[in-house]
Amino acid sequence: MAKEIFYSDDARNRLYEGVKKLNDAVKVTMGPRGRNVLIQKSFGAPNITKDGVSVAKEVELKDTIENMGASLVREVASKTNDQAGDGTTTATVLAHAIFKEGLRNVTAGANPIEVKRGMDKEVAALIDALKNISKKVSGSKEIAQIATISANSDESIGKLIADAMEKVGKDGVITVEEAKSIQDELSVVEGMQFDRGYLSPYFITNPEKMQVELSNPFILLFDKKITNLKDLLPVLEQVQKSGKPLLIIAEDIEGEALATLVVNKLRGVLNISAVKAPGFGDRRKAMLEDIAILTGGEVISEELGRTLESATINDLGQASSVVIDKDNTTIVNGAGEKSAIDARITQIKAQIAETTSDYDKEKLQERLAKLSGGVAVIKVGAATETEMKEKKDRVDDALSATRAAVEEGIVVGGGSALILASKSVNLNLQGDEAIGAEIVRRALRAPLRQIAENAGFDAGVVANAVETSKDANFGFNAATGEYVNMFEAGIIDPVKVERVALQNAVSVASLLLTTEATISEIKEEKAMPAMPDMGGMSGMGGMM
Repeated sequence: MAKEIFYSDDARNRLYEGVKKLNDAVKVTMGPRGRNVLIQKSFGAPNITKDGVSVAKEVELKDTIENMGASLVREVASKTNDQAGDGTTTATVLAHAIFKEGLRNVTAGANPIEVKRGMDKEVAALIDALKNISKKVSGSKEIAQIATISANSDESIGKLIADAMEKVGKDGVITVEEAKSIQDELSVVEGMQFDRGYLSPYFITNPEKMQVELSNPFILLFDKKITNLKDLLPVLEQVQKSGKPLLIIAEDIEGEALATLVVNKLRGVLNISAVKAPGFGDRRKAMLEDIAILTGGEVISEELGRTLESATINDLGQASSVVIDKDNTTIVNGAGEKSAIDARITQIKAQIAETTSDYDKEKLQERLAKLSGGVAVIKVGAATETEMKEKKDRVDDALSATRAAVEEGIVVGGGSALILASKSVNLNLQGDEAIGAEIVRRALRAPLRQIAENAGFDAGVVANAVETSKDANFGFNAATGEYVNMFEAGIIDPVKVERVALQNAVSVASLLLTTEATISEIKEEKAMPAMPDMGGMSGMGGMM
């Protein structure tokens, strides 16, 4: 297929048109007075959203060069969302502003490579300045404020997320699900829970709740199937003498072995229950080891030269209680040593940082949460499916932003942080490098200007007021139209979101500015199919 090539200013101008169209669709969602965007879906009802990345993902342009520009910035929005969980609209608005300002200077004769170098130096200095003006998150009130802002000023979502984080800790897993009613709900699972239920209903100790409830049980962990109970007899006798219950977690317990355990339970010889080990393959082995560390036991594994016959009561883990229903097993207050659990948590965090697979990362985070204190489930309620999807997107954003704030701290929000940080940066660069630095400094006003514009205020007046203020916490509350102390008003942003948005925006804008040619396929217009021969339509002579 033939290709179309554009060079120099012509190529960059066409790329800019694509970036501008994407930015014009995304920027209207920014701030507390941001507007909705209605998106047509290939099936079902249209989607209404105020989520910047959701809008960006839907933008596909007819012109191939324009679409290349749009898709590069769309990738910035997605990358910012993946890294910080929020700041997608900020990244898009910044990328557009930097590219627009840079294009004007490059067209006027500035060297794009020198300009890029100056931009990179300015960004590095700005990130240091951001860190210097940041504060650590000090309590659930600030967590609620961050979540509220990220959820487009929805205070109920902010409170829900703050409650969830307070209950499971900053490393705890918080999942977001759709509720079956219009009410938002928060439920917390204490301890370690995994998705395996009892192997036989005859193990049930609480018929009303259909649950197995074991108090201060021993826990036997085995990584293979148990088919013959003869090997287990020595350790079963030791447990029976202790008078405590026993939970067996193994790959499976089959046939005669399971039947014998059930008979002993029914006769009252031993208070016992059994479940399958969670996970599959290597993940199963890792999760068994997690349970062993949490409960202070050891995994009996033939790979390590251990057999069931060699197991003693000292190899067993312990917990204050275990609750098992037909679907899940929950271990509460395992007897493992804190130092061993902390070491395991550090190891899993390192694996999360190294993995490139989203699936593996998700599973590792689940394991981390199970070890570090529990799982909170936020169920989002709404009157219609469309509203539910839009609200769930906002909760996901707010949750990610809150995690980012706990991780790296907070700065003033409302688009003011980058402007305030720039006041302490003065690099004294020369030539086109100085132009690059100035391009970034000018672009830093864009998010604040857009927030003010969406709220119906004069963008230039607002930006000038923040820029000339001597107060380090000064900013504009677009929800009320007032200039306030941003920390006192609870208008705050995570440092990580500001940092990642700025880095990604400058990265893509500088790539676009240093682009000297574009190559794309020429779309061929499909010819209309020829009309079939009607054979003179001889049989239709009588029609008027």
